[in-house]
Amino acid sequence: MNTSETKYLTEEQVQKFYRDGYLRIPAFLTKDETDALLTRSKQLLDDFSVEDHPLTRFTTGESDKGHVGDDYFLNSGDKIRYFLEEDAVDKDGKLTRDKTKAVNKIGHALHELDPVFRKVTLENERLKAVARDLRFHHDPVALQSMVIFKQPEIGGAVPEHNDSTFLYTSPPTALGFWIALEHCTPLNGALSFLPGSHLTTQITKRFVRLPGGGTGFEELSVPTPAPSEVSATANVVADAFASEGKYILEACGPGDLVLIHGSVLHKSERNTSERTRFAYTFHMIDTPPYAIYDEKNWLQPTPNMPFSRILNSPNDGAVPVPIAV
Repeated sequence: MNTSETKYLTEEQVQKFYRDGYLRIPAFLTKDETDALLTRSKQLLDDFSVEDHPLTRFTTGESDKGHVGDDYFLNSGDKIRYFLEEDAVDKDGKLTRDKTKAVNKIGHALHELDPVFRKVTLENERLKAVARDLRFHHDPVALQSMVIFKQPEIGGAVPEHNDSTFLYTSPPTALGFWIALEHCTPLNGALSFLPGSHLTTQITKRFVRLPGGGTGFEELSVPTPAPSEVSATANVVADAFASEGKYILEACGPGDLVLIHGSVLHKSERNTSERTRFAYTFHMIDTPPYAIYDEKNWLQPTPNMPFSRILNSPNDGAVPVPIAV
């Protein structure tokens, strides 16, 4: 692949993404585009109805405390639903603060159901060019979207993880698009990455629907090998970073896009500041024959809302993703 074949990214940016496992693109969205997403996010918070909400909290941890696995979560793939910070609900099931400061995230079908988010996700030509530059040439689809809030003082830490564990395909193909809607700093929970860890870390488990209901982690009988998409020299560099456990914090400004390889290890710390940290994120995966997404995954397409194509026009409609049995 040479520079003339890329449409938005430079060849150096493509190589950096595959070497490090992530790439920050400053000012990917214009100020008007970013402000539209931020304004709509705040409107959704204002529209949040506590009275008919099950007070479902969100956590990415593996303990049973506050674990997300109920029907409200499992049936959110074709809806817009609200998930609360762990510390926003007391032992009696009451909110400990105003509703607009209690929500951890809104998901998971914003890109389908909300015109403002759909425009950025499925109708943005720059984004399609980025997907092509990263060699997603077949028929990638968007399968979930979220606004993540990191509320002041209670915005919880997200431990080390990779996205392919939660959005598993065989082989792993998940790609995250993470867009800062506000300044993201060390104090309010900016993302940190372990460069090159996608080249050294196997996918050893996956987040699944359990046969008896709810969700849990299933160990993979044959761990998925780490990818080898870059040169041997780059792998040596990646090994050095990963073995040192040297995380790099990526501070972002409004409109910055961070591309996140599905296998790269990343995390974020608790928001200890008095400022929010709003971000919009969605994920895409490749489709058969390049990758299989099966019925074990917690998130499933529905007859009324199959996963939508990224590279084709939204007017062409969504594409049903074959489910392996």
